[in-house]
Amino acid sequence: MTVPDDLLLRSASSEDVPVIYKLICALATYEKLGHEVVATEGQLRATLFGEHPSAEVLLAEKNKEIIGFALFFYNYSTFLGKKGLYLEDLFVLPSYRGQGVGKALLQRLAQVAVKQDCGRMEWSVLNWNKPSIAFYESLGAQPQSRWTVYRLTENALSTLAEKTRVQAAKPTAHE
Repeated sequence: MTVPDDLLLRSASSEDVPVIYKLICALATYEKLGHEVVATEGQLRATLFGEHPSAEVLLAEKNKEIIGFALFFYNYSTFLGKKGLYLEDLFVLPSYRGQGVGKALLQRLAQVAVKQDCGRMEWSVLNWNKPSIAFYESLGAQPQSRWTVYRLTENALSTLAEKTRVQAAKPTAHE
């Protein structure tokens, strides 16, 4: 699998928000999670390109058409004492799959991770998504079966926040 010569990988800008939103919706539909998309273009603009961006987006473009994206952010490993790169979403339009676009996006992210001295690059994949699992494993990625992802959302998150009344000696940077 070779990378197409006419493939351009570039960082997204705020002008790309409408196409990023469309790609997110297409990804959610593919993952059978379309009903979970509550983000708006306004929220994406604010959280990706506002004063304190929460993540970055890398776009794949061919013949001036955006055909895929990778959305990522940095996390931190206490065991490694280094930051890591976390790939939140990787998506290539179905008609462009198998042409090296996904591999090119992952290669660019690996370059970013190495340049930023990250200790690792991680992501999650749905257990039923066999084509993606096979693709990731073909690149040398290994599943992490010793860990289970937990998540608090909406009511559970609010309930925990309300119940926790621990007095902090000094507020965190985000309080």
